Amino acid sequence: MTAQLIDGIALSKHLRAEVAARAAVLAERATPPGLAVVLVGEDPASAVYVRNKVRACAEAGVRSVFEEYDADLTEASLLARIDALNADPAIHGILVQLPLPKQVRADKVLESVAPAKDVDGFHESNLGALLAGRPRMVPCTPAGVMRLLDHAGVTIAGAHAVVIGRSNIVGKPLSLLLLQRDATVTICHSKTPNLAEVCRMADILVAAVGRPGLVTRDFVKPGAAVVDVGINRVTDASVASRLYPAGHKRLALFQSKGSILVGDVHPEVEHVAGALTPVPGGVGPLTITMLMANTLKAARERVAG
Repeated sequence: MTAQLIDGIALSKHLRAEVAARAAVLAERATPPGLAVVLVGEDPASAVYVRNKVRACAEAGVRSVFEEYDADLTEASLLARIDALNADPAIHGILVQLPLPKQVRADKVLESVAPAKDVDGFHESNLGALLAGRPRMVPCTPAGVMRLLDHAGVTIAGAHAVVIGRSNIVGKPLSLLLLQRDATVTICHSKTPNLAEVCRMADILVAAVGRPGLVTRDFVKPGAAVVDVGINRVTDASVASRLYPAGHKRLALFQSKGSILVGDVHPEVEHVAGALTPVPGGVGPLTITMLMANTLKAARERVAG
C-alpha cells in the first residue's frame, strides 16, 4: 500500500483564487480586506513566516500592512499600537507574529486584539465560541486540516480521530472541530501511556507535537488518514539518516543544504496509511490560506454589520 498524498499546495491555490474573487467584489462595494501583520524582534523563522503571509495577501487580494519593531519594544508600546489598529476601520484583521520577546506577555497581547479582528482565532472569546459550537474566527491550522480532510474525501462522521497534541493553537480547537463533525475524538499528549497503541485505533490520526518522525508505522492502522501538522527543521545528520535511507532524495537534499524540513510523521508511514499530508506541501500552505479567508470573513462581516 502507498498512501494517497493530500496536496495542500494545489488546494491552497484553488482556495486563494476563491478568496481573491470575493475580495475583489468586496473592494468594488466597499473596501478591500485589510490585514495588519506585526513583527517584533529579529527571529529568522518569524521573518520567513511573515514574508510568506504578506506574499499570500497579494495573491488573495488582501491589502497588507506590515509593521516591524525592534526586539526591545515595550509591552505598553505594542499594546498601544494594537489599540490603534483595533480602531482603524481599514484594518479588518490583526496578526501578531509569535514568539514575542521575553519582556512582552504573549497572552496579554493576544487578548488585546479585538475578537472581530482576531484572524488567528487565538482570543479567548473566539476559542470559547468554538467550544460552544458557534465558531466565529477559527484558528487557521485546524481550519486548514478540516479542508484537507474534506478535499481528500475522508469520512469524518463516525470516524475515530486521534489527535496527538493539546495546544490551544492546534490540538484543542481541531479536536472540537472534529467532534462537531461527529467524529469520536481522543486527545493524546506527553503523559499518554501506550501512545502507539492508542494511535493504532485511529481512522484519522493527527500529529501536532513538534517531534521529527515521532509517528512511525507502528502508530498507524492500515488505511488510516494521517495528517502531519509538524514542521521541524532538522540539522542533525543522525536524525536525517533515521528518517531517510541512503540514496533517498530527501537525504541528499539534507546533505547538500545542511538542513531539511520534516514533519512529526516518519516517511515510512506512507506505506501503511491510506492518505497522508506531506511535509512540506501539506498543512502548511492551508494555514496561511485560512488566514486570508478569516481576513475576508472579518471584512465582510464589518461591511454587513
